[in-house]
Amino acid sequence: MKTDIQIAQEASMQHIKEVAVKLGIKEEELEFYGKYKAKLSDELWERIKDNPDGKLVLVTAINPTPAGEGKTTVTVGLGQAMAKLNQRAVIALREPSLGPCFGIKGGAAGGGYSQVVPMEDLNLHFTGDFHAITSANNLLAALLDNHIQQGNALQIDPRQVVWKRCLDMNDRSLRNIVVGLGSKMDGMVREDHFVITVASEIMAILCLSDDIHDLKRRLGKIVVAYNFNGDPVTADDLQATGAMTALLKDAIKPNIIQTLEHTPALVHGGPFANIAHGCNSVRATKMALKMSDITITEAGFGADLGAEKFFDIKCRKAGLAPDAVVLVATVRALKYNGGVPRAELEKENLEALAKGIVNLEKHIENIQKYGVPVVVTLNSFVSDTQAEYEYVRKFCEDKGCEFALAEVWAKGGEGGTALAQKVLETLETKESHFRPLYEDSLSLEEKIETVAKEIYGARGVVYEPAAKKQLAKIEAMGFKELPVCMAKTQYSLSDDAAKLGRPTDFDVKIREVYVSAGAGFIVAITGAIMTMPGLPKVPAANGIDVSEEGNITGLF
Repeated sequence: MKTDIQIAQEASMQHIKEVAVKLGIKEEELEFYGKYKAKLSDELWERIKDNPDGKLVLVTAINPTPAGEGKTTVTVGLGQAMAKLNQRAVIALREPSLGPCFGIKGGAAGGGYSQVVPMEDLNLHFTGDFHAITSANNLLAALLDNHIQQGNALQIDPRQVVWKRCLDMNDRSLRNIVVGLGSKMDGMVREDHFVITVASEIMAILCLSDDIHDLKRRLGKIVVAYNFNGDPVTADDLQATGAMTALLKDAIKPNIIQTLEHTPALVHGGPFANIAHGCNSVRATKMALKMSDITITEAGFGADLGAEKFFDIKCRKAGLAPDAVVLVATVRALKYNGGVPRAELEKENLEALAKGIVNLEKHIENIQKYGVPVVVTLNSFVSDTQAEYEYVRKFCEDKGCEFALAEVWAKGGEGGTALAQKVLETLETKESHFRPLYEDSLSLEEKIETVAKEIYGARGVVYEPAAKKQLAKIEAMGFKELPVCMAKTQYSLSDDAAKLGRPTDFDVKIREVYVSAGAGFIVAITGAIMTMPGLPKVPAANGIDVSEEGNITGLF
């Protein structure tokens, strides 16, 4: 059996201008990064911005397990299947982070015969967007420390610096550090921290900005510290906004690549859903909607994180209204939720399936709360049995959901036509009545409690004393109207990764709350979630190499 990278490297790619023309994009509206990837110009947006929007389909999933769910694979396969059914469709994805690529999760280009290519470029440096974000983030950090060193005219309290440096790599040693050691000229000694680039507020800002003017406005509002009076100090106060915008001038432009079957794919931005808002850029999604009849996008990790934030943050802020949701599950993952060890997942086990399907049940109920029609799809594995398929099918149909099997890993677009037809039927026959979960007018505590109870199924919320104080301060600063972005483990509906299935009788523990004023949301950190992940005992990086012919091996 060929690996994903072997399949990708053997693929015959079209020049990106040939892919772009399928969406009506002119060659002069592309900014080329070699033959197979390009950025979409501002001139293109000006030409298409008044076009009517196509339909918007979100692909999300149950909570991820070590068995793998294949959400991106299904997203890509569905886009390819739509093209086979002669639909004018485009895929809108996030860019992968180097952290998981070299860590435990691997890349994020899809899998098998449902991938976006060039796979190696996408999973590594791509068009440099993440490097630009990292540079802008760390420029702001450098300007902040330099201001303190050069007289501190803004009276910044070094004990209340909240802006963190970032790096697009899993490096636990940088979570808590001390900077300024050495002589007096080396800066003021203070505690500092790193987050992974995908958790930087600048990543969120880039993904939520409408254009470069909106980007600049949002960057200026970033709260970097508090002064000795407790008042916020912003990037504008440090006169950092212009230089940061200059670093991001090209990064804000969406990227276009292709699938293995030459379906157009806009890939732009990449905030994690467990520690950020988990969606690709608003700009890429809006461009896709103007150029296609159907835009298929994804949100990170399980629906309790990615879909919730897609609905309550991205759609709320960008004025988007999804027309349907595809919810991805696998028989293997449902059996894992039912208590089957990973080594035994290939055996038929209807009893465990019945026990674990409650995880899928909760995600279906959650999406229905937003008023959006749901299509459940099982990403097929060779070890699945017909009896298991029929059990899940009946369960979904009893819940009022459409159901289809996806065989896109093995068969590409052809393996997704049944799913594509179900999605088309849903778009034609079921009306979406999308609405966010909560109103802007609620207090921040009420918003956090609503997500915890309604989406996670929690009994209640418990706050650390410091988090309570932070909430009060944020509301006093005038940020009560903002939505909340919950930083939570992706492996469970609860904030405890070990609680599988559909946990009950648990409280969500909030240990820290801070404002991302530029992004326009409040971050609430739950449980033991880390904004700078670490590497596993045997990182994926150990298996990555370059052959004598110059070909990369070991990426997955």
